[in-house]
Amino acid sequence: MDANGEDLNPEVRSILAAARDRPGGTERVSVDVRPLSVAIDAAEADGRIPVIAEVKPTSPTTEGRCDDDPADLARAMVDGGAMAISVLTEPDHFGGSADALTRVREAVDVPVLRKDFILRESQLDLVASDLILLIARFVDDLDGLLSAAENRGFQPLVEVHTRKELDRAVAAGADLIGVNNRDLARLEVDLDTFESLAPAAPDDVTLIAESGIGSIDDVERMRSAGADALLIGSAIMDGDVTANVRRLTTQQ
Repeated sequence: MDANGEDLNPEVRSILAAARDRPGGTERVSVDVRPLSVAIDAAEADGRIPVIAEVKPTSPTTEGRCDDDPADLARAMVDGGAMAISVLTEPDHFGGSADALTRVREAVDVPVLRKDFILRESQLDLVASDLILLIARFVDDLDGLLSAAENRGFQPLVEVHTRKELDRAVAAGADLIGVNNRDLARLEVDLDTFESLAPAAPDDVTLIAESGIGSIDDVERMRSAGADALLIGSAIMDGDVTANVRRLTTQQ
């Protein structure tokens, strides 16, 4: 069960077990970040839909594995119009690594999000990034971990799936919140999730719609519901990443 007392999908239980055992960094990280707000504004000014494109080698919800060079993929995504890049660093179930993130951040000049299952402070120190994902559902001390991330210079993206998690994120002081349309307890996707939670978020919070966004109709649906930006992975990784990003970032 997770912190909410819910039964978890066996794959998710395995991911969390590995995350609990995974060591953190040995030296405290300090980062000089590329602000996501600047990237969002630049995309809007350029007539592009603000999209964080995800370099995702594999996942429990996708088939096969992509072994393309992550730096090349990131450059191709930026060429297509991505205003930021997300990189998986979870090694056991998503094929990610800290080295891949470092190489991506050196290859592009846009903000880079580290996407992982971070449960304790030392795991923040694994690698430098501009943004760092904190999943409210699985973090016991959200206030403490959020503060620790900010003290290192990170921009924390706090991910939520329920109204209770949203309220907790806001109470902790999160100003960048991702609403995951995928229920991590069951790995089921429902775009209604973002639509139901967005109205409850404070006006000064930047909202990111995550998961299940595969078409321009989905993009427009999330934007109409209040998404300031979108995090898109599988729909971009499947095929020509530059063309896929361009299709999803082009204003209709």
